[in-house]
Amino acid sequence: MASIEDRVESLIQTSIEALEYQLYDVQYVKEGKDYFLRIYIESPEKAITLEDCEKVNNEIEEMLDVADYIKEQYFLEVSSTGVEKIIRKEKHLRENLNQIIDVKLFKPVNNSKEFIGILKKFDDETIYLSVNGETIELERKNISLIKKYYDWNNEF
Repeated sequence: MASIEDRVESLIQTSIEALEYQLYDVQYVKEGKDYFLRIYIESPEKAITLEDCEKVNNEIEEMLDVADYIKEQYFLEVSSTGVEKIIRKEKHLRENLNQIIDVKLFKPVNNSKEFIGILKKFDDETIYLSVNGETIELERKNISLIKKYYDWNNEF
């Protein structure tokens, strides 16, 4: 059986595309006692505004209620991916090959729990980063977060 995230993604994908946005990701999470269904959208033509998020929210809210995939009470949040997009799926990794990413780990590797480098390749078990010309292999099961790196300080 497909996860709630997969089912929601399939349900809303076409409607979001009809509004001329792209569905980047769907996350269903529990934080404290509350559940959140987060829908991340983007557009190749423009930056996402609050009005864009509201438009998508209004389009999908009733669809979600009718489908009734989520039995718990939850909060629906529609937002932009932001410049430092979270990378969770294989398609996100493919889109970021040869791009700079930020990887955070559960356990240190070479005395560090964070690596910023160029994503060179990946497979089911390992992410390969080029960091200062050296290839670092990171076990995927040890990765707590991957996101696109944005150079706020112009260091790269």
